[in-house]
Amino acid sequence: MLPEYERALVAVLKQRVAEPRRYMQVVVGPRQTGKTTILRQLVAKLDTPVHFVRASQDIVQSQDWLRREWEEARRLLRKTATLFKEEDSRTEKQLPSVLLIIDEIQMVSQWSSVVKALWDEDTDADRNIQVIITGSSSLLLTKGLHEALTGRFELHFCEQWDITECEAAFGYSLDEYLFFGGYPGSAPLIDNKQRWLEYVQNSIIAPSIAKDVIALQNIHKPAVMQALFTLGAAYSGKEVSYRKLLGQLDDAGNATTIAGYLDLLSKAGLMSGLQKYSKQLLKIRASSPRLIVHDTSLMVASYGQYRDFLLTDPERRGHLVESAVGAYLIKRAKREGFEVFWWRDGAAEVDFVIQSGRDCTAIEVKSGRIKDRRGLDTFVARHACTHSLIIGTNNTSLDAFLRGEVSLF
Repeated sequence: MLPEYERALVAVLKQRVAEPRRYMQVVVGPRQTGKTTILRQLVAKLDTPVHFVRASQDIVQSQDWLRREWEEARRLLRKTATLFKEEDSRTEKQLPSVLLIIDEIQMVSQWSSVVKALWDEDTDADRNIQVIITGSSSLLLTKGLHEALTGRFELHFCEQWDITECEAAFGYSLDEYLFFGGYPGSAPLIDNKQRWLEYVQNSIIAPSIAKDVIALQNIHKPAVMQALFTLGAAYSGKEVSYRKLLGQLDDAGNATTIAGYLDLLSKAGLMSGLQKYSKQLLKIRASSPRLIVHDTSLMVASYGQYRDFLLTDPERRGHLVESAVGAYLIKRAKREGFEVFWWRDGAAEVDFVIQSGRDCTAIEVKSGRIKDRRGLDTFVARHACTHSLIIGTNNTSLDAFLRGEVSLF
């Protein structure tokens, strides 16, 4: 058994809570990516008194629950101040702070307005209470942060683990990372594929959709949402028209419904529908999406009886590798603020197109399928200020790319 791995975010949060109180720290990310473990590791490194609470995962908590827990942190601060004064003659403003951690805050009804009021009360009263809140999925962003807490928080993403982390923590090879993905909780089960599969399906996919999407959104057709993910994850790495999706989903409604559900799945850290690159915004919105899971384990778990051929069959391996590259780009795009597309015009196709301001890079992935570079050359010839990148060559290996050793722009 390898020693418990510590992600870089632990050190970042430790530094932030040691600074003078300015912002609350917000950690968002999909389920089972290690948010709670990061918080536990952080607390073990601190001398600061901590009040750590977690919202129920089974029922929506009331605002009164949140106020009570916040008041407990204030009581802890008063108690700490009293004890400290008995031991030291320093003034109150020099007293150490108290850290309040609220895990899975999206389970509190209309949490953002309460957090804003309580945070502002502490600021006005000069209470030195540092705050960390976490939530599963980026749905937390649209449901509160920018509605009420503008200027009061710093955002940190805790997503599925990358290949470097999985290698250091679990000894994964490249193929093991492609197949089993980056959910740390599933790593001890990879020697028993059936048990691993059941864990991913029952402890990651099912609760992510049921509790982080359907339970927190106005989903009129939850069965369609679940079917869309299962079907879409198996199609990861492929272009799929809305018409084809509608044809394979019972009672699916219309393309607008499917597009909206894909957007929610993306915000939940599960699967995105990349749009076709175009300089015309209307064409981007109307294009067929290229589906990409945010972690390859989600594709494997949804693939069905042929999943064991994903590493050996060239066509299937090609889509698995392209999904790994797409997931990597989506994660980096979220942190760094660029956009991810794909492109096709007739027979000419490019796997990924990334854009940051005027900088644009066309990316082709060589991954087992027989492909040429005519699509890449065509795209570069048509679009000014475009760089090109071919992944899976001696110059740019897949392993090096997934490790972040390759410049994107």
